[in-house]
Amino acid sequence: MSERRIFHKLVSLDEAIKIIERYYTIKPLGIEEVDITEALGRVLAEDIYSPIDHPPFDRSLVDGYAVRSEDLAGADDLHPVRLKIVGVVKPGQHPEISIGPREIAEIATGAMIPRGADAVVMVEYTRRLNDEEVEIYRSVVPGENISSTGNDISFGDLVLEAGTRLGFREIGLLAGLGITRIKTYVRPKIAVFSTGDEVIEPWKKLSPGKVYDVNGQLITSGLKQLGADARFMGHLPDDYNEVYDAVEDALGWADIVITSGGTSAGVGDLVYRVFEDMGEPGIIIHGLKVKPGKPTVVAVANNKLLFGLPGFPLSCFMIFNMIVKPIVASMLGLKRTRTYRLKARLPYRIKKPLGKTWLLPVALVESEKGLTAYPVSMRSGAISPLYNSDGYVILPEDRDLLLEDEEVTVELFDETRGFSKLNIIGSNDMLIHRILAQSGLRSISRVIVTGSTGGWKAVIRGEADIAPTHLLDKETGKYNTPFLEKYGLKGKAVIIRGYDRKIGIVIQEGNPKNIRSIEDFLRKDVRIVNRTRGAGARVLLDILLRRVAEKKGLGFDDVKKMINGYTYEVKTHTAVAAAVKHGRADAGIAIEAAAYLYGLDFIPLAWEEYDFLILRSRLNKEYVKAFIEYIRDKERIEKIASLLPGYKIPEDIGTIKAS
Repeated sequence: MSERRIFHKLVSLDEAIKIIERYYTIKPLGIEEVDITEALGRVLAEDIYSPIDHPPFDRSLVDGYAVRSEDLAGADDLHPVRLKIVGVVKPGQHPEISIGPREIAEIATGAMIPRGADAVVMVEYTRRLNDEEVEIYRSVVPGENISSTGNDISFGDLVLEAGTRLGFREIGLLAGLGITRIKTYVRPKIAVFSTGDEVIEPWKKLSPGKVYDVNGQLITSGLKQLGADARFMGHLPDDYNEVYDAVEDALGWADIVITSGGTSAGVGDLVYRVFEDMGEPGIIIHGLKVKPGKPTVVAVANNKLLFGLPGFPLSCFMIFNMIVKPIVASMLGLKRTRTYRLKARLPYRIKKPLGKTWLLPVALVESEKGLTAYPVSMRSGAISPLYNSDGYVILPEDRDLLLEDEEVTVELFDETRGFSKLNIIGSNDMLIHRILAQSGLRSISRVIVTGSTGGWKAVIRGEADIAPTHLLDKETGKYNTPFLEKYGLKGKAVIIRGYDRKIGIVIQEGNPKNIRSIEDFLRKDVRIVNRTRGAGARVLLDILLRRVAEKKGLGFDDVKKMINGYTYEVKTHTAVAAAVKHGRADAGIAIEAAAYLYGLDFIPLAWEEYDFLILRSRLNKEYVKAFIEYIRDKERIEKIASLLPGYKIPEDIGTIKAS
């Protein structure tokens, strides 16, 4: 077994691909012929030319009568033309009749056009007189209502190129041309493992210190969607022999082995040791100059590829997209597809260290000024970016500061994903998600949690259609309304009355630390969890702490330094409750509903007003109007809120509170 080894020289993403190509030929593994019934997801290894014309004959597009257009010259409601019926043409028949002067044949949609006819008149413009004659009230032009031979696809047309992945549309096209056997590239066989003693399967009960396995399903599903023959082989413990045996066995049948987790240089990280012992040349990359995704391992053993991806989901996801996916796509024979990119602007400054490339997942928000790329998360362990991000921005290693409003290029994960029609940016809340779901607006909405202050700034920038807010003004003691003046939005925006939430101190069940008030936060035996700057709960805590400071004759900064955990910040109310539940903190400020969900005790402090800031110019936007109209039904919102404690619905919900 190899000894512990610290990271090799870190390499850039571009260098990584070049290194892999030096040790492994990235190309399709062969060609095989398959039936179209088994071709879904396969990649064509040949150009497909049409063996027939489509349609293969002139056919009617409507139910009506096959005619000679010249016989209907001048026909209208006042001057109908009477023609003789010489037969009937049904779909699937080869007509034996031909159409002569002043003759007509009844014809169904899809039926073959009889000889002599050059147009079809719709049955709606005719009147059957008897079994032999029809009156027609409209003229037609040559070719009207006829799909002529080959006007869709001509014999010999190139219809599909080699390198095309076959979806249901392509298979339908092949069937329509009578093509049943096709040559496709051999799919690489890929074995996928998850590692780590902290990882458990999603169907098991979550216990302290454990996390659900994201990467196993993430990687396997991503490979299958690409078209590879990927198989999830399960979870491996942090045991060298078990990992070695499983990888060695997989290499007996797989072309590629992918693991996630255990790729760093720690004592418990085994993957790089196993990869090194699998065969020559062994590890070729150990560590990338990127964030997230630094602990990435790539090895080649006996002409097989091995990828050790990071264990944290976001890191794993980004490296899968940046390195694994393009390599597997080339092995599948997929033709080089266009990379979908968009230009967008950053909503605020981003500072990063020099010498490392950042891959920043972003959510795109459309405004009158263009697109804004809101960072979703840079935390390697996050899973929300897997769904909430539209793409990512590459922040280069030679930049340490990107400015607010700076234009950046966004690499899209999925070019088919459209922009949201309702952008809700601001404070986090449980009830608003339930309202959006019940109203049918959730599927067209983008909810970005920035805190109340971030929501106000998003309104100023023209990015938020609705900004949920519960900012308490320390001078007036009022929620939200004083900030219209402070942010220069007086007359430009309105505050729509929302609902009230009970906010207070979340403490452990039974209150073992005997916490009674905010003043107890100053005790040495109490550790708190705080909200991020700009959050309404953080503003409330600071206001209350200033009162404590005045009472004790201390400065506000002195009081902050006395509080154990003041700098321990989390993003949401439920994160506060989770920190208390799991013992990372003894107390924190959050809404009652969060305490309820986690089975914690709660000390009420106040009813806060959770309102909605909206630009006047957005009040007539369809989905903004729909949201406001929906919440105006007090009984309906009360019914939704009844499932959670700590909410109070006022009589004037949905009305303009201030402007």
